[in-house]
Amino acid sequence: MELTRIAIDGPSGSGKSTISRLLAEALHLEHIDTGAMYRAVGYEALRQGWSTRDVEAEPALLDGMEIDFQDGGVLLNGEALGDRIRTPEVAKAASDFSALAPVRAKLVELQRGIGRRKSVVMDGRDIGSNVLTDAEFKFYLTASVEERARRRCLELRQKGIEADPAQVQADIAARDYNDSHRKLNPLCRAEDAVEIDSSAMEIPEVLDCMLALIRGKDPAAAAGTAPCAREKKEQK
Repeated sequence: MELTRIAIDGPSGSGKSTISRLLAEALHLEHIDTGAMYRAVGYEALRQGWSTRDVEAEPALLDGMEIDFQDGGVLLNGEALGDRIRTPEVAKAASDFSALAPVRAKLVELQRGIGRRKSVVMDGRDIGSNVLTDAEFKFYLTASVEERARRRCLELRQKGIEADPAQVQADIAARDYNDSHRKLNPLCRAEDAVEIDSSAMEIPEVLDCMLALIRGKDPAAAAGTAPCAREKKEQK
């Protein structure tokens, strides 16, 4: 069976999950939100009172943890977590625990297994560079820290969660630093990934850009504006 794997990486708040879900719907593929998997680990760690030292010293704590997806949502041991994994506290815990070798080993194994079995749109921070290095299409979606903080505040307020813009921006900047400087599989753009800066783009524009590239069309024609993506490598 011929598979189509699309890897979408990028920093926190860049819109990876939303774009990946819409892209998967447009192409009739399954969406795998790997960030939600790490958030599920962070959520369970907070619920159980685990510290990073506990999990690093006792990797067996993760053995009984089953993470799956259903109807676009993440399941932890069969329990739908919903928006409980979308709080700032869980986001920080996810970043802290994602730096641990036992956590990454378990989840990367699960992610690679999914990619071997089915066609997917998989988003995260090291999908193209580490998890699905042979993915047919790779994108790196980013936006300015200020824009990502604005989007996150709007998202939280729509869910009835009060948010301090300055604190949200500081949290995102700190997570960017932690994710890109961790020793194990840091956040980075794969050499063969196409970068899209969505700071001044609406969601439909980003989606059209990706679909145009996947279908081999001119992204400028699809978006009706200047080219919306660029290769990391210099064009010769």
